[in-house]
Amino acid sequence: MSTPIQDNDKIEVGLDIGTTKICAIAGKRNEYGKLEIMGMGKAVSDGVTRGMVTNIDKTVESIKQAIKQLEDNTGLDVGEVNIGIAGQHIRSSKHQGMIMRPNPQEVITVQDVYRLTEEMNKIVIPPGSNIIHIMPQMYTIDYEQTTNEPVGMVGARLEAEFHIITSQTSAINNIKHCVKKAGAELGKKEFNLKQLILEPVASSMAVLTNEEKEAGVALIDIGGGTTDIAIFQDNIIRHTAVIPFGGNIITQDIKQGCGLLHHQAEKLKTQFGCALANETPANHVIAIQTLAGREPKEISIRTLAQIIQSRMDEIIQLAYAELKTSGYYKNLSGGIVITGGGAMLKYVKQLFEYNTAMDTRLGIPHEHLGKSKIEDIKNPVYSTCIGLVLAGFQSYDMRDNKYEELKSKSKTGIDASQKAIGKDGDVNNAMFLKNLNEKIKNFFLEDNNDKYDYQ
Repeated sequence: MSTPIQDNDKIEVGLDIGTTKICAIAGKRNEYGKLEIMGMGKAVSDGVTRGMVTNIDKTVESIKQAIKQLEDNTGLDVGEVNIGIAGQHIRSSKHQGMIMRPNPQEVITVQDVYRLTEEMNKIVIPPGSNIIHIMPQMYTIDYEQTTNEPVGMVGARLEAEFHIITSQTSAINNIKHCVKKAGAELGKKEFNLKQLILEPVASSMAVLTNEEKEAGVALIDIGGGTTDIAIFQDNIIRHTAVIPFGGNIITQDIKQGCGLLHHQAEKLKTQFGCALANETPANHVIAIQTLAGREPKEISIRTLAQIIQSRMDEIIQLAYAELKTSGYYKNLSGGIVITGGGAMLKYVKQLFEYNTAMDTRLGIPHEHLGKSKIEDIKNPVYSTCIGLVLAGFQSYDMRDNKYEELKSKSKTGIDASQKAIGKDGDVNNAMFLKNLNEKIKNFFLEDNNDKYDYQ
């Protein structure tokens, strides 16, 4: 009998609805804060094109297969999932927000920061679009003081620049519909979408280190249908983009250039593909049986590599153009981290370095993993799905994790203080709140005493 997932079990499930595969992974945190993978289910994705659902029935069937396989492998009864979203419909933009605080003598609180963020939901966006992420950048207090973390500081006017990510409403609704329908066909009373996360944001949680995010780094996730980009600096997401080309278009090029069937082109790419033509032998050929009754077709390894390199050069140049557009590419001390299935091509790291003159490494999702029942999970192909599991435990913005910790401590303190409030409760409560404000201020002062002046 399957075991229902309870909130206190702290088990999260990531569902990656990709162009080539649909993958479901369940995980939990161990005592050291590492993610332990409990199981995985996956299915071929036939109803998704370049990150967008194009066939509801096929997508629903693949989701059902992945979830059923996960449940059979783990004995869990999955009730909610964290899902990634990508596609050429994704748009990003910069906006300014501002609030006035009623009492400028009191320190800025977590509630003030969240209220400012909430105000951004009121901005005007193109018709047919929905906001999926509101990412604060820098905060400004009373026109002058600029900081990443305003909580604990004092001021009347709080403003910030925000990086806003929007998605096509129909794309979101199609994903929701597929999840709901898959749950119904699996006989589940409850099967919900817990949160929707931009895929490069999820991938970054799985493969980037905190040091890289602080120094400045560009994550480039080469998937089947899209290549997704997320740029970090000072531990904050500064820029995101989705390029509508991925590994599938390379397969299509091989299919057309060599006159093969799609599955043959894919197999040829994964087994013999190389991103640098000069690194392949000029006289090696592969014989492939195309159609029954016909002579095998001979494919040169170098010709194959030339086809792959030509398309990879294009994808890299488009990605590099996004890095320049962001305005941060000269400040990326951490260089480039590539992940996703397309990053598994031989010599693709070297091709990135050749085209961008930036240090590049392969992003493997083992940084935040503990012991796992499936060792094969430590593969760039699963970066997004593992990131979606991690997103169930923590925010992609480290400041939010601090704020949640503060809110938790504040709530505990307030509950305890109720016992001390008698007939002079108002006075006692005021004293408690004053002490709480001091604790909040000191909490951030410990990390930033070289940056901020609380005089």
